[in-house]
Amino acid sequence: MIEYVLSHLWQAWALICLLCLLLELTSGDFFILCFAIGAAVSLVTSLLGVPLLWQIVVFALASVLCLAFLRPALLRRIHSKRERVSNADAIIGRIGRVSEDIEENGFGRVALDGDDWKAATADGRALPAGTRVKIVDRESIIITVEPVD
Repeated sequence: MIEYVLSHLWQAWALICLLCLLLELTSGDFFILCFAIGAAVSLVTSLLGVPLLWQIVVFALASVLCLAFLRPALLRRIHSKRERVSNADAIIGRIGRVSEDIEENGFGRVALDGDDWKAATADGRALPAGTRVKIVDRESIIITVEPVD
């Protein structure tokens, strides 16, 4: 039995690699991915007939090198310096259409992507329904708009 396991270590490395990849799917921070890469490199060394001790050394070395060099590069690429807006803040800068007249120094409604927002103009002027507007600010559920020429 031991002879079989020692002669088919590549299967163990493949299993370790697959388990690490599955675990990486739950974390998403590229930490466990480095161990999957180390296991894949050890799998190749196992297929080349390298002794078990050296396979373990290769696994450790490849994993550490991956953690030191590959992971930071991947994290920089994924988490770039540009700010990502989400949820309601993502509508700022978008173009909508007045769906209900905006009264002078008052409120109206603006339609955008199937949603209807309570809106006021930035300068307090009135805008008739159908006017194209750009969303310039958002305060809670009220947006501030400017007409688009």
